[in-house]
Amino acid sequence: MDTKAFKRSLNSSENYHRKGFGHEEAVSGQMQSEYQSDLIQEIRNNNYTLTRGDVTIRLAQAFGFCWGVERAVAMAYETRQHFPSERLWITNEIIHNPSVNQRLREMEVNFIPVQAGQKDFSVVGQGDVVILPAFGASVQEMQLLNDKGCTIVDTTCPWVSKVWNTVEKHKKTHHTSIIHGKYNHEETIATSSFAGTYLIVLNLEQAEYVCNYILNGGDKAEFMAKFSRACSTGFDPDRDLERVGIANQTTMLKSETEQIGKLFERTMMRKYGPDKLNEHFLAFNTICDATQERQDAMFELVEEQLDLMVVVGGYNSSNTTHLQEIAIERGIPSYHIDSGDRIGPGNRIEHKPLHHDLVVTENWLPPGRIIVGVTSGASTPDKVVATVIEKIFALKPVAPIEVAGCSN
Repeated sequence: MDTKAFKRSLNSSENYHRKGFGHEEAVSGQMQSEYQSDLIQEIRNNNYTLTRGDVTIRLAQAFGFCWGVERAVAMAYETRQHFPSERLWITNEIIHNPSVNQRLREMEVNFIPVQAGQKDFSVVGQGDVVILPAFGASVQEMQLLNDKGCTIVDTTCPWVSKVWNTVEKHKKTHHTSIIHGKYNHEETIATSSFAGTYLIVLNLEQAEYVCNYILNGGDKAEFMAKFSRACSTGFDPDRDLERVGIANQTTMLKSETEQIGKLFERTMMRKYGPDKLNEHFLAFNTICDATQERQDAMFELVEEQLDLMVVVGGYNSSNTTHLQEIAIERGIPSYHIDSGDRIGPGNRIEHKPLHHDLVVTENWLPPGRIIVGVTSGASTPDKVVATVIEKIFALKPVAPIEVAGCSN
């Protein structure tokens, strides 16, 4: 498919919308009341620190809703206002936050059902309004919805669109897109649909495996088995790794994306020589500013004295998981929860350890004075973070002040 021609056709359609519908003021007030928090603003105003009794909360200086997420949610709210009686669908979670997605369900925004791992678009009819989420949708899904005669509201984050433009540049110059991401993540699925030839690497270890193959060759069957679900149709490592370009899922760990880019640059330089590097290697900066800011703030926070870390965000949120990784790498006890409902009753917490299912930990808050670091992923509203902090304070209540001469 000529993705550029399709995008031009889509952009010129009256049924395709990339902006809001003029209800910004009303939606802004609604989102502020539903998602903002006076407590969080108080902590911000107090140099991101608040102490009550034996508990000191230290909040990361960049956390929570990013601009792209806030924009996507606001556009979804505007869509409901602008189309009050039409059937509304969304192709996936608008963002990776359960409370926000539940709020959309309450507004009668339907989610495309999934059967056996595949989205069932048969439920969508001509004239229905379909929202594309913040991390985008594949070009095949957009084509299908366009052919059905749907009205499409595209809330894709501009940073994600920037990555799509990058892989299209790779395709134009016959470079294979090396995408740092998770092959089954919605954003990476969308990005790969805009690419020509592509290979998805999860981490630096997989990138090193690929670079070793470029330099030294290897077992082709083993290579293909390793990346069978993470490459374009007909991919051939002996042919398709001669010219490569770097791209990424925007929520991956920034430092690892940079390491992978430098590794492939060095590899192609060794293979083909410095004078031929530009023919065989392309790199564009596709690291999301908001992701970078939250990771940088987390690196700063874990350098402070902390007894434990609470990371708030959806369990399927990639950027939240990487924030948790930063705390774990520093040896700080870390608890990833998606809402304040995971805390209590009593001194217990239901949380998700890295790469494991949910577990319950009893007596997770140690006795005495404690310092708790708190951050949240880019899809987490301030109000959710505030609820978590209030729950922590409630587990270690401030002792009543005794006044001389008074008795019960």
